[in-house]
Amino acid sequence: MEIPLLIVSLIFLFFSSALSSSVVTYLPGFQGSLPFYLETGYVEVDQDHGGEFFYYFIESENNPAEDPLLLWLTGGPRCSAFSGLVFEIGPLKFVTAEYNGSLPSLVYRLYSWTKVANIIFLDSPSGSGFSYWTKEEENDSSWVQQVDKFLVQWFVGHPQFISNPLYIAGDSYAGKIVPMVAKRILDGIDEGKEPLLNLQGYIIGNPATGGKVDKNSKISYAHSMGIISDDFFEMIQKSCSGQDYRTPTTSQCQMYLDSFNNVFLSEINEAHILEVYCPESRLNHPHSLVSTTSSKRILKENQNILDPPPFPDLSCRCYAHTLAYYWANSNIVRRALNIRKGTIKEWVRCNRHLPYTIELKSNIKYHLSLLQRGYRALVYSGDHDLVVPFSGTKQWIKSLNSSIVEDWRSWHVGGQVAGYTMTYSNNLTFATVKGAGHTAAEYKPQECLAMFTRWISGATL
Repeated sequence: MEIPLLIVSLIFLFFSSALSSSVVTYLPGFQGSLPFYLETGYVEVDQDHGGEFFYYFIESENNPAEDPLLLWLTGGPRCSAFSGLVFEIGPLKFVTAEYNGSLPSLVYRLYSWTKVANIIFLDSPSGSGFSYWTKEEENDSSWVQQVDKFLVQWFVGHPQFISNPLYIAGDSYAGKIVPMVAKRILDGIDEGKEPLLNLQGYIIGNPATGGKVDKNSKISYAHSMGIISDDFFEMIQKSCSGQDYRTPTTSQCQMYLDSFNNVFLSEINEAHILEVYCPESRLNHPHSLVSTTSSKRILKENQNILDPPPFPDLSCRCYAHTLAYYWANSNIVRRALNIRKGTIKEWVRCNRHLPYTIELKSNIKYHLSLLQRGYRALVYSGDHDLVVPFSGTKQWIKSLNSSIVEDWRSWHVGGQVAGYTMTYSNNLTFATVKGAGHTAAEYKPQECLAMFTRWISGATL
């Protein structure tokens, strides 16, 4: 049943003071006016602690009134959704050029998912990007609750999008959170609290589950790719007795796991095992457990730079990640984005020094709840990712015990194999992206846009 926009506005009227937004028509570093609609703003998610989420909203370049609406969450946890915007699926990207002290340049990204969808890039949980509050500690449950509250209140100023098909999306650690958010929205719909949200499904890339499969699959994948030898692999299996590698119970098992982590993994790029290894990438990669710190102390008149991360070699992919630090900490950029003064002293791509408690051991039950109710799911993986190997993702998908509708086959872009895919009777589609690493769209933007466009339209890959 369609509900007039006036009624929708009245239903959410009491939330109106919790949202503020501004239209951004230009960005420093980008030549000319933006060729797409960009809005930035804040939504209050915790009144007691002054918690506000910052977001970037980009309208579809096709048909905003009818195209799907994606809420994009970035992993980490506590990595800024700006990563998704400029490094993965958004319509902007940095020009990778040697930093000379001037503002890094931005250009238009041709293969943006905003070609066919409206996307909200959300800095979450609190402490990520430009989102802030006085409470520092977060966990899986609080992240989910805050995202749910954000969505309900975001529609206050955007009632015209309530009827658009809604998909919750994200990658890496956010891949664990996405189905939890979708399930909370579904619960709200069932309870009559959120009857207006047109939830259709979810999308997760290179996703963590929180289960043992994430860790265990790293070792078997490394073996299959020739990173560890047959003998070493057999010794790990024997000494660990096929147990959960996250919690070794013998000293011998611990010894082999330490060797795996500190010897074999220490000299390769886990995000993409074929790309060059850059020591500084551990400081820049959104899924590293090392915080971005430096002994240098710099505070320029027009910059909010306190602990600049070291620049890797220009040949490293993560060089652009460091450029983002200098761009986002420029005062002229902050004014253009309408960042509130005094809220975030220093923007970092991944905020590692704030505490985060990983509560949920596995999110499989959330997948089951959603898929059994007929919601759609797209799960995709770069096939050269050692952070969350695709083999582990295939394993937990198999554990859902859904029958296969279309068995393993190739899918193509431009006449070439772009990856492999399977579809299941529970409305889940799994796809690998050939040659991609962690955060697959960062490595294969054209192929990932084709994959997303086909799936979101209901076509086969």
